[in-house]
Amino acid sequence: MPVSSLPICRLAVFVVVGVVLLAAGCSSSAPPAELSGMALIPAGEYTMGTNRAFPFEGPEHSVYVDSFYMDVTEVTNRQFRAFVDVTGYETESEKQGSSGYFHATAGQWELRDGADWQHPDGPGSDLEGKDDYPAIHVSWDDATAYAEWAGKRLPTEAEWEYAARGGIEGATFPWGDELQPSGDHPANVWQGRFPVKDHGTDGFSNTGPVKQYPPNGYGLYDIGGNVWEWVGDWYSSTYYQESPRENPTGPATGQEKINRGGSWLCSENYCQGYRVAARQKTARDSALNNVGFRCVRDAD
Repeated sequence: MPVSSLPICRLAVFVVVGVVLLAAGCSSSAPPAELSGMALIPAGEYTMGTNRAFPFEGPEHSVYVDSFYMDVTEVTNRQFRAFVDVTGYETESEKQGSSGYFHATAGQWELRDGADWQHPDGPGSDLEGKDDYPAIHVSWDDATAYAEWAGKRLPTEAEWEYAARGGIEGATFPWGDELQPSGDHPANVWQGRFPVKDHGTDGFSNTGPVKQYPPNGYGLYDIGGNVWEWVGDWYSSTYYQESPRENPTGPATGQEKINRGGSWLCSENYCQGYRVAARQKTARDSALNNVGFRCVRDAD
């Protein structure tokens, strides 16, 4: 490790009732791992996965996870900019000069030149008025780099689903079993038949600012809809058949990483990715305009 990247430590000596105590305080170029903007998710056991949807979302199995802290929102443009301003980090989309973009009007995906986290719709677009929107066009590697800088990490898939359930065992969605309880829209998703027309009756026909809908039982916002979220695990369609009961972290290797939570592109006739058991896989170096992330930190 280069000397310039080593943390600077200060040693303080305190005397308490004749006992000498040593306390070391360290600082580095990275910010402290603060708990502001995070919710404590208590340790517990739950039934992970589902037997009532796609085969790769099951079988249902019992999982225990230790307590941890989770960001109450997806990482926003404001937060990601702070990381870039300090580190000079360049995302993979910026290096490649393009990113995956779903063109809602055309109803199809394209590789859009010049699209990146600072230019979400490509050349000519910017982040004006979008500080509180989730950072998109970020790959798994980009998300991991941010998390490490922030003194955090990406959640495991088991942690993510446990937190998403909000303490409601067996629920279909983060808010319960009804897609629209009392007729209200609980998340930013696609209204209408995908990919023909999004009526936007939830207020948005693309990504929206965080905290626009009520949080789940653990105080987490947009845990369903808005953007898919990267987690730490490699993908395997059969992993649930062999997953350890306590704190599973996914397969040791793989070809693609897992996303959770669904996005503004998920609809009743398509993936219904806003279900708590829904999962999808994406190449770790891919960046899309419907994928972001949130971070966690160990409770201890």
